[in-house]
Amino acid sequence: MTQHQFQVQGMTCGHCERAVTQAVQQLDPSATVVIERASGAVEVTSEQPRAALAQAITEEGYRVEG
Repeated sequence: MTQHQFQVQGMTCGHCERAVTQAVQQLDPSATVVIERASGAVEVTSEQPRAALAQAITEEGYRVEG
């Protein structure tokens, strides 16, 4: 598994955190997701490529930077 770091804009509540986590886990059910909402930091450990993970988060309506 590979660890990916993302900066995600637009997460303002627990629902946002769940939406991002579920989007990633739909793509890779075994992925682990750690979110620090205040800073927008999202750490994903997954077998999926970085671009696919970023796209899944973006499709939920959040902006991925880095």
